[in-house]
Amino acid sequence: MTRLNSFTVADFHLPFGNSKHPQAARANVEATAWVVRHELVTDATEQFTGIGCGHLAGRVSGEVGYDRVLLLAEWMAWSFVLDDQHDHLIRTGDVAAWEPVAEAITTYVETGRVGSSSPRRNPLVNGFVDLCDRILGGMSETTAARYRAHVAMMLRSLDQEAGNREAPGRPSVEDYIVMRRHSSQLLPMMDMVEAGLGIDLPRRIHGLAAFQELIASAIDIISWGNDVFSLPKEYACGDHNNLVSLISFHERCSLSDAVRAVESRIQIRIEEYLAGKKHLFEVLDADGTTTPELRETVSRCVRSYEDWIIGTDLWQRYECTRYSDERFAAGLESAYTRPDLISVA
Repeated sequence: MTRLNSFTVADFHLPFGNSKHPQAARANVEATAWVVRHELVTDATEQFTGIGCGHLAGRVSGEVGYDRVLLLAEWMAWSFVLDDQHDHLIRTGDVAAWEPVAEAITTYVETGRVGSSSPRRNPLVNGFVDLCDRILGGMSETTAARYRAHVAMMLRSLDQEAGNREAPGRPSVEDYIVMRRHSSQLLPMMDMVEAGLGIDLPRRIHGLAAFQELIASAIDIISWGNDVFSLPKEYACGDHNNLVSLISFHERCSLSDAVRAVESRIQIRIEEYLAGKKHLFEVLDADGTTTPELRETVSRCVRSYEDWIIGTDLWQRYECTRYSDERFAAGLESAYTRPDLISVA
């Protein structure tokens, strides 16, 4: 693959406001210190700090205390290392080495224990244990169950991504969109923000088709926008897990035309989100059991999704160096990636 010529990411015209926690910069520094302390990153810490995990956490957390912003920033830092290390294994053809680490993480989130044969000293596992205990400690039983399920689906989606890169063909656009909702790693983080805001919606509300479609549309907007930002890197290294690349391939059009097609899809999805929000409240209002308090809680949750939509866009454009870094744009691994990280027993 050749390097993609630079292009300007268009304004997605997101009709939402956003504010950032006043201590977001502090959370960014402390999240980097956390990954260094857990030996997830040992070199090029300045490059890692440039990702801006604290800035992103500060944009999507709403009005919560600093401890919650920092915890989310640390989780984001861990998830970026997870993503980059998994990518390293795909590049080196050693995806099998990922299995015991993924199994240890899955086992811990389900049982609260790491098996005797699991790589407990591995920094990814050790870091997850530290985070998971603190995250679950601040969640209701309902939210914790959702978080556990979302972590498991996130890990499975990484296996799907690896399969897509190893397969001779490419996934359909439709299959990719469904997978991307989990490989984005957004759902566990959204659970964390809801818990931080004191939002504890009943299972029946989260299970409503109208509610699930609203979440899906929010995640699609965020994920598709990220695919535009990350296209240079993924194109350069031959990664087909990108909506732009898949549309270019399946519709036999240029990458430039595919970028415009994705931008058009994002605008349509925004309209679908707004229509879906209206429909959700119509469903709630038609249900005689919806109390004013429950309606207000749903409104706060929906507002949180809108913070995610606009907050991630602003972070990618103005506060994150990841997508403008020359190594990233050239399809190279991040300088902070530890080639030996997964092998640590």
